[in-house]
Parts: sequence; structure tokens; C-alpha cells
Amino acid sequence: MMRTSILFSALLLLTILGLSVTGCSDRGEPVRIGVIAELTGDMSAVGASCRKAAQMAADEINEGGGLLINKKRHPVELILEDNGGREDLSEQAAVNLIRKHYVVAIVGPNASRYVMRAGAVAEKNETLLISPWSTSPWSTLDETSGKPKKFVFRACYNDLFQGRVLAEFTLETLRLKKGAVLYESGKSVIAHFFRDAFEKSGGKVVAFETYKIGDTALADQLKRIKAARPEIVFLPNYYWEIPLQIHLAKKIGLTASFLGSDSWGNYELLEKCGYDCESCYFSGHYALDASTAAAKQFINNYQSRYNQIPDDVAALTYDAFGLLWEGLKTAGTVDRKKLRNAVAKMTHYEGVTGTMKFREGSGDPIKSAVILQIKDGLFVWMMNVKP
Repeated sequence: MMRTSILFSALLLLTILGLSVTGCSDRGEPVRIGVIAELTGDMSAVGASCRKAAQMAADEINEGGGLLINKKRHPVELILEDNGGREDLSEQAAVNLIRKHYVVAIVGPNASRYVMRAGAVAEKNETLLISPWSTSPWSTLDETSGKPKKFVFRACYNDLFQGRVLAEFTLETLRLKKGAVLYESGKSVIAHFFRDAFEKSGGKVVAFETYKIGDTALADQLKRIKAARPEIVFLPNYYWEIPLQIHLAKKIGLTASFLGSDSWGNYELLEKCGYDCESCYFSGHYALDASTAAAKQFINNYQSRYNQIPDDVAALTYDAFGLLWEGLKTAGTVDRKKLRNAVAKMTHYEGVTGTMKFREGSGDPIKSAVILQIKDGLFVWMMNVKP
């Protein structure tokens, strides 16, 4: 009787273990994720960071056996599209990924002007799109109604928050009250947010100058800024534009401090700007020298794989994929609408760039910003700013 009982118990245990192993090892169909990156054009460094982080995120899942969705392990398949740094190609890339490759979701593009075009396609086709680095409020808003898009999200904070953070930092930490702004006219949103927040809190913008994208003849604008005698100049422009702008400013004797936005956060800036950018300040998404345990692991893995330090775009792209993985696990399906709903209801996600959460009805995460300073040729953490 005892032998029978022991045999029955052993068989029962083996059956349970067998069911458990079988249930977790069943292979599902590949989960296709689209990536739209700026692999060519002016922002090729951004596109390269996005591609590398995306590939690492997918490889880690596949090396671990795949995504566990409803008791099945699904390999991840990336479909990469190059938008060439163009709005029309961003739109076409989204069409290709959704209608030709039938992707479950899209990560990218990164620049706001590209996200608006690709996001419109994603919204129309009810496909989740998460932009890693697009900070314009209009990336997640309908351009006609101004209401939030339902299927377009971002992994970064937006310019409304960023403009306020930088204005308060200038007034409260640097204690500078006379500011000037030089910005590319097609990237005006954060410039206006900064000015409004700065003046509302007691500062004064004494010069507000623009230029067209690609312009390198900035003598007139910089002379007017110098004549206004600001204490600080806000340059919310792309990292490849900044070295020339600061060099020209210093060449004509402009002695004010310089402040940048998150669009400075690429290491090419350090290589091309050199000493001209020393002591400048800018907002970012995370800091190497003040990173969390999750961030340190990401940094180590990225450096081991690519022999490069990951920039903001790499970290944000990795977080965008982290949001997707959590959303797919929670939804328990690759259904596009259910995936979107799972991400929209996410109340806590611990990412490389910090903790974030979403409120239903908005694709903008609630998360902190980071202020950095350029010291000895490095991006050095100064402070975190909570939302």
C-alpha cells in the first residue's frame, strides 16, 4: 500500500512538472516589432544609438527563451526601417511596418517632426507607437483637435515639463535672471515654454532669436543677443549644431553662460565642441555617474556589446522596449488594442531612465528630468528634478 502511494505521488509530481515545463516551453509565433530610426541624414548618430539599443533589447529576450505570453514563448523579430532623417520617409516607414510587415508595435522615430508623421499613421491603423526621444507635446496630440492620440506614446518627458525645469534651474540654482534664446524656428515649442516659465517666475528674456534649419550664418542674431547683455543663453538645438553656435558666440565676445536642452545629449557634442562647451548646462534623461542599479546593468551590457557609452537615445530606446515587454506580458496577447491598453494603464515601470507611469488618456509618462554640466569633457550629473 505504501509503495503504491509513493509511486502514485511520484507519478503525480512528474505529471505536474511535465505540464509546467510543457506549458512554459511551447513555442509561439514570432512577435514582430517595428523600429523607425534615423540611420542616415543629419541624425545618423541618433539612429545608430536607437538601432543598437533595440537590437540588444530583442537579443536579450531571445537569448532568454523569448517573450512569455499566455504560457507560450515567442521569439522577437525586429523589422528596421530607415527614415533618412525625413518626414515623408517616416510616414512611409510606418505604413510599411504596419501594412506590409504586420508589426505588433513600433518603436521610433526619435525627432518630433518625424514622430508626428509616423504617429498619424499609427493612430489611423490603431497600432502602438512609442517614441524614445521626441519631446514636443504635439508628438502625442492630434494636430487638428489638440486632443491626445490614443496609440502614440513616448518614453521621455515632454517640452512643457522640460521648459519649466530649465527655467527654474536657471533662476533658483544658477540665480541668473537675464536670459536670451536662439532656436531653430521649426523647433520653437520648448523655446516658448522656457521663455514663458522664465518670465512667469521673475526672469526676463532680453533677446529671442531664430534661425532656419541648416543655417550657419548666425552673426546678426548673435550680435543682437550680445547687445542685450544676457547672463545666460538658452540653445535648445541639436547636438551637431551646438559646437558652431557656441564657437561663433564666443568669437564675437559673448561671455554669457550657455544652457541646452535634452537635444545636447549625444557624445558627438563633446568630440566636436571641445573646450568651448566646458561648464555649459543642459537637461537630460539619465546620468552615467548617478545611475540606478538597472541603469548600471544596462550601461555595462551596452559597453560590453558595442564598446561605446550609451547616450540618452540608447537608454530611452531600451526603456521603450521595456514598456513593450511589460505591456505584452500584462495583455497576455499580441492584439494591438489590448497591448495599447496594457501600456496606458501602467502605473509603475522602473526603467534605465528612471521610474515612470502613465495616466489613462495620455501617452506622456510622468517621470523625472536630470540636469547635467559639461566638466573636463564629460557629462556630469548635477541634480534630478521630480515631476
